[in-house]
Amino acid sequence: MELFQIRPVGKADKARVAGILKEWWAGPVIVTRGKVHRTDELDGFVAVYEGDLAGLVTYAIGGKECEITSMNSLTEGKGIGTALVNAVKQKAGASGCKRLWLITTNDNTAALRFWQRRGFRLAAIYPNAIEKSRKLKPEIPQIGDDGIPIRDEIELEMEI
Repeated sequence: MELFQIRPVGKADKARVAGILKEWWAGPVIVTRGKVHRTDELDGFVAVYEGDLAGLVTYAIGGKECEITSMNSLTEGKGIGTALVNAVKQKAGASGCKRLWLITTNDNTAALRFWQRRGFRLAAIYPNAIEKSRKLKPEIPQIGDDGIPIRDEIELEMEI
């Protein structure tokens, strides 16, 4: 039995969602492939665990594709991240999408493991794309996980 609930982001979640976006992403702005996303204005799902938000995913549907723009599991090892991804996948499929995709950065080896374990595959690498993204979001740090310089965008995808 799951100890958490997955549901669409609601108005009552806005303050907590804003806090998560500020803590994990330096605010609601996310840049992928040169496009600025206001994740606080996108559709999404939250995971509620023991009465508090324990995860958040935001996404943008365009045509036959759905991009996951942000994903955070605040309580690891409980299946929250997987459940959030499955909720987006189900919504995207019901909306007629044929492709689910996302961008991560070259330093984020934990994300690369996470996404590939859930059926995503590497679709493209965009060398030095983060240099352009920093012009749109200067808060993107130079150094990321494990002391790795953040330089490249990595696109992962799955067919729905």
